[in-house]
Amino acid sequence: MSGTLDAAATRAWIERFAEAFASNRELLDDLDRQSGDGDFGTNLESAMRRVTDGLADGGAETPGAVLGVVATAFMHTGGTSGPLFGMWFMQLSRAAGGAQEIGLAELSAGVSAGLEGIQKLGKAEPGDKTMVDALVPAAATLAAAAAGGESLAHGLAETAAAARAGADATAPMIARRGRASYVGEAARGVCDPGAFTVALLFESAV
Repeated sequence: MSGTLDAAATRAWIERFAEAFASNRELLDDLDRQSGDGDFGTNLESAMRRVTDGLADGGAETPGAVLGVVATAFMHTGGTSGPLFGMWFMQLSRAAGGAQEIGLAELSAGVSAGLEGIQKLGKAEPGDKTMVDALVPAAATLAAAAAGGESLAHGLAETAAAARAGADATAPMIARRGRASYVGEAARGVCDPGAFTVALLFESAV
């Protein structure tokens, strides 16, 4: 991996994410059935199809444009998680701007802005058993990597590990936000599917 991501590398990242999501689709559905209404995988699968279709023509020629295609695909997804992911990807796209290549600084700015938007909209905090539990440590780790001048590969690897640890930590929690909050103890021991998907996304970047 070079020190920056161009359009091709960004597209490859998203394609790996789509593959990882497909491989974990049944698990995500199962997690959501235990803690929500069971439509998480279905909703995001439709978003991923639109992502694949949107990127197929090769018209997105910058990282920001690639991420913009992803954002639009998720924005037009049913449920709650799809639009939240869409808003988050849109902030990544905006941080990338029209640059031909982006690095840790641009990724960090986008991830942090997206997290801020999600928290402002959904009012979720760490410990609420939502995607925020994976995004908060990921954003903090990515910001530290960017500030410390770490390499892209090392910074993304650290960020992926932080996101996975955050996602895993949701399992013993009792949800305070989202549909899982309605089932209380019944969802204890179940990883939040949104946080799990955030971890998949960052792991796909490594």
